[in-house]
Amino acid sequence: MVGAGTNHAAARGVGGPAIVLVRPQLAVNIGMVARAMANFGLSDLRLVAPREIDGRHSLKKGASQAASGAVYLLEGADFFDTVEAAVADLNFVWATTARERGQDKRVLLPEAAMGECVGRMGSGEKHGVLFGPERTGLENDEISLADAIITFPVHPAYASLNLAQAVLLTGYEHMRASGAALPFDNPKFSPAAPREMVNSFFDFVEGELETRGYYRPLAKAPVMKRNMRNLFHRMQMTEQDVRTLRGAVVRLIRGPRKTPKLPES
Repeated sequence: MVGAGTNHAAARGVGGPAIVLVRPQLAVNIGMVARAMANFGLSDLRLVAPREIDGRHSLKKGASQAASGAVYLLEGADFFDTVEAAVADLNFVWATTARERGQDKRVLLPEAAMGECVGRMGSGEKHGVLFGPERTGLENDEISLADAIITFPVHPAYASLNLAQAVLLTGYEHMRASGAALPFDNPKFSPAAPREMVNSFFDFVEGELETRGYYRPLAKAPVMKRNMRNLFHRMQMTEQDVRTLRGAVVRLIRGPRKTPKLPES
């Protein structure tokens, strides 16, 4: 569902490395990149010679539709004619590629790269990540402008990532490296059951099973009881769990509750 889980009152993310799309071919992919950036609080979108534009600084309609709530990133994007111009103000540039290019540069997975990126940006550096066009990726001359390479641990039989997917993975690792916490957790509505309560439940169930001839042969009764107790212990039952299970067993033994008769009028 679009927008599910979104807190519309929360401030938009600001920061992270610049996302530099080099000669992106499809407006819809640029829109999806904007959405991926918004998911992980990235705010600096730079476009180098995008193909599908109306006029100098206006992307085609498909970009806004695909952005799905992140149109503000498209509206604030910076346009450049060359990669050199797009990275001119940056201190460190990462290039993404799925292929070995024969260039003497460090090659890192996104987790390690974004960990380094967060640390260095925290010291005042400006970083950016280059992503190449959908069909061909970055050219060797463009990769030569980068300080280090990011590559993704994909299956070699199909190593080509969608442009927005690559940005999404990078943004995810950047947020993780920034120390992001779980957006929510499930509160415990019932405390853990005390051992006295659990043992009482065991005594009740085992007594009923013994009455109904469950433990056969009798010589195996101790092992069967241990197995069942271990089964419930692995559940780490709450007080509500014990009450629910005990109530269910009672109903199985006693049968359905009788519906009280309504008084005649």
